[in-house]
Amino acid sequence: MKRVAILISGGGSNMVRLVESMTGEHPARTVIVGSNDPDAGGLAKAAAMGVPTFAVDHRAYKGDRAAFEAALLEPLLAAEPDILCLAGFMRILTPAFVQRFEGRMLNIHPSLLPKYPGLHTHRRAIEAGDAEAGASVHLVTSELDAGPILGQARVPVLAGDTADTLAARVLVQEHRLYPEVLRRFARGDMTPVRLSAA
Repeated sequence: MKRVAILISGGGSNMVRLVESMTGEHPARTVIVGSNDPDAGGLAKAAAMGVPTFAVDHRAYKGDRAAFEAALLEPLLAAEPDILCLAGFMRILTPAFVQRFEGRMLNIHPSLLPKYPGLHTHRRAIEAGDAEAGASVHLVTSELDAGPILGQARVPVLAGDTADTLAARVLVQEHRLYPEVLRRFARGDMTPVRLSAA
């Protein structure tokens, strides 16, 4: 059974779907959920599902990323995770941190990578006149949003879409995609998952 740690920064809707999916015949279980924000709504949700939680407030480290990551690593490593899932974790991690989890850290990003790494993905897709948008799950490497893609979900961009309406429809597919990718990955299967919105 693979041990999974999840890092979040906000409400944790993808984290909730991951935790909910890891039951029964699933080859993994959640061992801890952490956040860089002690007030992140997802921490209470994880605790309510019986998952141990922790928070390391990045603001206390005033831009000292090495010190912040050292504090983050302490409870993470104590939980002995086999896989680390970033689920809306809004801090860029240093290469040293990424290398520690090389080949076993996943992230979900709200675009069809390699398009639109970074922020404001939905607005950028609409402004570019794209016919479709979506989400990608990828292995984390030291280059931002550039690791090997393990799954993508495609969502049509509709006439009149705003960044918010598109984001809401993409999020529905994120909740399908990330659990399916994790299930495969925990079994050692790197075959990309391909989903489309109905």
